[in-house]
Amino acid sequence: MTDDKGPIERLLDVFVYAPLGFVMNLDEIVPQLVEKGHQQVTMARMFGQFAVEDEGRKQVQKLQAQAAGLVGQLAEQAAAVTGRKPSASAPSRPAATAAPAPEAASTTATKAPAADAADPGPGTGELAIPDYDSLSASQVVPRLDGLAGPELDLVRRYEAAHRGRKTILSKIAQLQS
Repeated sequence: MTDDKGPIERLLDVFVYAPLGFVMNLDEIVPQLVEKGHQQVTMARMFGQFAVEDEGRKQVQKLQAQAAGLVGQLAEQAAAVTGRKPSASAPSRPAATAAPAPEAASTTATKAPAADAADPGPGTGELAIPDYDSLSASQVVPRLDGLAGPELDLVRRYEAAHRGRKTILSKIAQLQS
């Protein structure tokens, strides 16, 4: 029926009847609009908080991984200067003084030999998983199932040298056994 209306009738609908209907039902429409506005602001605030918290968590993980890598490098350099091999307790000494260190100490314990700690591992271009650094552990783990032995080893070496996520390292160990 609305298709049968001419241009004058459409103009009347838009400029006369719609405003009149709005004014007559104002007491019903305004509370609905206010409620929708509250819902939209609440959702926007929730998404904003999630994004900020998620980015903060990523930054903390990145800094922890960098700190763990620096501790390993310092232990290797100290061992080279003193002529002693790094002991198993060497990485845990700095870990006892730093706040995020318990996780860092346990991630260095999962690394195999001390030579791997100095080895930066393969580059991201060598990995069989595209955009590896931008993926969370829950996104990486399912992709590991399709990798062959050498590809898994590259991912293991890279993960151990950079972020040291236990979930990924455990899954690789499970697949390699």
